[in-house]
Amino acid sequence: MDSNAPKKELTVREIGRMGGKKRLEAIGPEGFAALGKKGGTTTRERYGREHYVAAGRAAGNAVKEKYGPEYFSEIGKKGGSRVREMIARAKEQEAADGG
Repeated sequence: MDSNAPKKELTVREIGRMGGKKRLEAIGPEGFAALGKKGGTTTRERYGREHYVAAGRAAGNAVKEKYGPEYFSEIGKKGGSRVREMIARAKEQEAADGG
């Protein structure tokens, strides 16, 4: 590699991804999961339930602004039909297993 070649500027996202990969290598998947859980617990203790309520409300408003209020009705119907399919499949499987 040419040492005189201009270096590419890294974005904050790229730097964060590189740091995350290094940390994952150092502590492994279990340690990485524990670290995330610790961060979530700390955030919950520091800011409380209202923090998450406000974040959810802001996200919901952003979705409503982007897709319109009828979008929630559409995804609700899709979710409901998916649940019905899963229940029917589970009942069929139970019957096939002799349950």
